[in-house]
Amino acid sequence: MNKFHYLVFDIETAPLDWDTFSSSQQEYILRNADTDEEKEKKRFEMALTPLTSQVICIGLQLMEFVDEAWVIAKRAAFSTASPTKKDTEKDETIKKEWDEKTNFYISSEKTILKDFWNILKKYNTSTLISFNGRNFDAPFLMLRSGLLKIRPTRNIMAGTKFKYSNHFDLADELSYYSSGRYGATKKFNFDFYTRAFGIESPKAGGVDGSNVHQLFKNNEIDRIAEYCMRDVSATWDLFLIWDKYLRF
Repeated sequence: MNKFHYLVFDIETAPLDWDTFSSSQQEYILRNADTDEEKEKKRFEMALTPLTSQVICIGLQLMEFVDEAWVIAKRAAFSTASPTKKDTEKDETIKKEWDEKTNFYISSEKTILKDFWNILKKYNTSTLISFNGRNFDAPFLMLRSGLLKIRPTRNIMAGTKFKYSNHFDLADELSYYSSGRYGATKKFNFDFYTRAFGIESPKAGGVDGSNVHQLFKNNEIDRIAEYCMRDVSATWDLFLIWDKYLRF
């Protein structure tokens, strides 16, 4: 008999090298940006789309129901090797152990995406938990996989914006699926929600999304992975509060 699992996930991304884009692509990215400040903003925003950036970390936490309580079955961070490393192109995986339930894997972006889809295939009945996963993480993983000629083992974008199964996106749940910028259903960022609900913010460790690209260039992928896993842990904590007090 299959056990029921929740699979909490989060990703970190960073822009692809500017020189990998053609002159027409570069022009398109910077279109309507006149000042250096506007151009820098456009280049910073490259990290938000799978056509101009890459996955540099995937954080996963598998939750299993045991003896009337949820326990961590496994945790893992899958990181893309820094571009400053000479072995970036090698399709090999370096494994490190953080603790008895958490592993840290370093390999190519293509390999970490394959690893992610293999895990979803293994736990094919698991329910996903994310924060803003339907609007960012899930479509990014799907499209980035297609760009690298990897076929996902599960369509994690199945359904519609307002009705989808086997996935709790807390950004949707806590805003009641509203995209409004004002009022009771206004969406806030993850840091704001965690602090409001009394959960330690992942940013408390001194890293946030704006630091990720520079950390990646500096080969500080351990710090990125730690930040990503703090996101995952906080997402689970936020889910537990929503599940207990607001889920019907």
